[in-house]
Amino acid sequence: MKTGSIGMYERRVRSVCGPDIRRIEEDPVVNEMPVTIMLNGEELVTLVCSPYEFELLATGFLVSEGLLREPGDLLEITSRPEQGVVWVTTRGVRNLDGFLKRNFASCCGKGRPALHFLNDYEQLCPIEHEVRFTVREVLQFASLLNEASEAFRLTGGVHEAALARHGGLVACFEDIGRHNALDRILGYAFRNAVDTSGMAVVLSGRIASEMLTKAARIGVPVIVSRSAPTALAIDLADQLGMTLVGFARNDRMSVYTHVRRITD
Repeated sequence: MKTGSIGMYERRVRSVCGPDIRRIEEDPVVNEMPVTIMLNGEELVTLVCSPYEFELLATGFLVSEGLLREPGDLLEITSRPEQGVVWVTTRGVRNLDGFLKRNFASCCGKGRPALHFLNDYEQLCPIEHEVRFTVREVLQFASLLNEASEAFRLTGGVHEAALARHGGLVACFEDIGRHNALDRILGYAFRNAVDTSGMAVVLSGRIASEMLTKAARIGVPVIVSRSAPTALAIDLADQLGMTLVGFARNDRMSVYTHVRRITD
């Protein structure tokens, strides 16, 4: 994956040191860069992310914030990858009062109002779709996610997120930030009018509450991770009718909510 003049990773010289070893070698290291989203002519937010698919990232971020809800809301989107800027024009914006200009590091947000999360949750509707996945399918999703990430295999420095359905993965993205990886999934689903009601979101990293609400934004009934969930994410999944699966790796997994969607 490469956008502009910056790739997902580059090679840097390192010194490998240990009790009985010392050598010089080249090592692939992930890249990151700031990208500013301009919404209707105003600076909205700056994200620190992996340098590719900026328009999908911007779209997904706006979906996750509730600023894009229907296909007709997005009128135009353009980007200058070399400048790290995405311009978005929408039909209208919602809940922008009090939406502070923010900078998002690769791991988390800065300056996010404490009540913003509560507003996110209150806007979400319970998910009722009764899709069923077998245990074998879910474990295969997690395995395919792990196999799909070239940058992780080379650098160990990215997170992955995928959209899955019966038969395998539909789309997969990787990023230095787990939020960014999932936002690209949201952007992909929004831009391609994907019906996610019978699908699952699959993650490599922790399922925290904000990751859960992002997935709920696009109506995905099942969220799976190779890693752990938080207690609040479990509570929210239970209330929203979502099936939450953690520790999906090797030959086992833990189903925390709405286990009826996971069959033998």
